[in-house]
Amino acid sequence: MKIGQPEKFIIDGKRLDGRKPDEMREVKIQAGVLKRADGSALVEWGGNKVIAACYGPREVHPRHLAKSDKAILRCTYNMAPFSVSDRKRPGPDRRSVEISKVTRLALEPVIFTNLYPRTTIDVFIEVLQANAGTRCTGITAASVALADAGIPMRDLVPACAAGKVGGEVVLDLFDIEDNYGEADLPVALIPKNNEITLLQMDGNFTKKEFEKALDLAIQGCMKIYELQKGALRERYGGE
Repeated sequence: MKIGQPEKFIIDGKRLDGRKPDEMREVKIQAGVLKRADGSALVEWGGNKVIAACYGPREVHPRHLAKSDKAILRCTYNMAPFSVSDRKRPGPDRRSVEISKVTRLALEPVIFTNLYPRTTIDVFIEVLQANAGTRCTGITAASVALADAGIPMRDLVPACAAGKVGGEVVLDLFDIEDNYGEADLPVALIPKNNEITLLQMDGNFTKKEFEKALDLAIQGCMKIYELQKGALRERYGGE
C-alpha cells in the first residue's frame, strides 16, 4: 500500500527520512553468503535487501547458445512476492526482464569473457525486500558475487541513483521519493577508468539539474565501490 503524496519532500534542509539532499542511506555488503553458489553477496541498502548468486563458468544449456570465442553472461533479476507491501505476482514480468538486461549490459564490459569460450556465467539476483533503487542494489550485489566466484574482471561495478524531488536534486531516493518524485537517474560505472555502463533516466531534468544528478550519482557509486572492496577484503583479506 502506497503512502499518500506528501506536501513537501524537503523541510529545513532535511528529507522526509532525515537525510540531507546529498546523503545516502546506510549500506552494508557481505560477500560469500551462500555455500552452494560459486560466488554470492548480500546487500542491505536502506530498506532494500538483495542477494546475488553466481554460477560458472559452466557448460551452456541449450548448447546452440554457446559462443565459440567467449562466455555468455546471463543475469536474472527477480522480486520475491513478499518483497513489496502489495504482494507481487510470482514469476518474471516486463520490468524484471528489462532490469535483467540492463544488469547484464552494466556488468559485461568488466568481465574477461574471452577466457572461457563455449561457457556461460549465470548471475541470479533476488530482491527479498524492496524500498526503491533495487536495480542499483542488484548490480552492486551481482558485481561482488562475480568477484567472489573468482571470475576474472577488470574492476568491480558499483551502481547508485540520483533524482529530483520537490524541485531539488537528491542522492539515493527512497520509496516515497521514488513514487512521487519528478525524476530518477540510475548510474553504474567502472571506477578505474570512469566508464559509465548504465545510464537511465525516468522523468525530466534541466541540463543543469542533469549534470548535478549525474555528479551526485557518480559520487554515490564511488562510496559503494569502497564498500564492495571492503566486503571482499573482509572475506579474503589482503589489500
